[in-house]
Amino acid sequence: MITILELTTCHLEQAAPLFASFRSTLRRFKNRMVEPDLEEGREEFAYFLEEKFPVYGAFVEHNLVGYIVCKVEGSLVWVEQIFVSELARKQGIATALFQRAERLSQFLGGETLFHYVHPNNHGMIAFLRKQGYTVLNLIEVRKPFEGEELTRTIQVGDETFDY
Repeated sequence: MITILELTTCHLEQAAPLFASFRSTLRRFKNRMVEPDLEEGREEFAYFLEEKFPVYGAFVEHNLVGYIVCKVEGSLVWVEQIFVSELARKQGIATALFQRAERLSQFLGGETLFHYVHPNNHGMIAFLRKQGYTVLNLIEVRKPFEGEELTRTIQVGDETFDY
């Protein structure tokens, strides 16, 4: 059975490995292989709590196996992060976390959640589609990082972007 609870500072040591794994996974989308950094995970979890971001955790048999971080701006709720440990995937945990965030949005008067998703994160894009999220809202554009090799382009409507 999955139990969803709002996380607090007492969950720091359970949450840190998941937050560290999330960061490591994101870096892999840009071909940067970095081992999870527990201290970075602790700092990031603490930051979200200090800044009063709602952070919900999914527990299975008292073990924290996933989390979702929400950023609230009035009635808008952004999913800053959602992560489920590799061994606990495909068991409805992400869906349960996502539904908790949707309830928060509805409680605040919102109609939808908003997400930033890395274009290489095909798993998350498929998950969002399954949840009914199919509208491209905004495009994040930046200058290339020093030394960054961009090998592809992406077409969005009439516009072409380096990727």
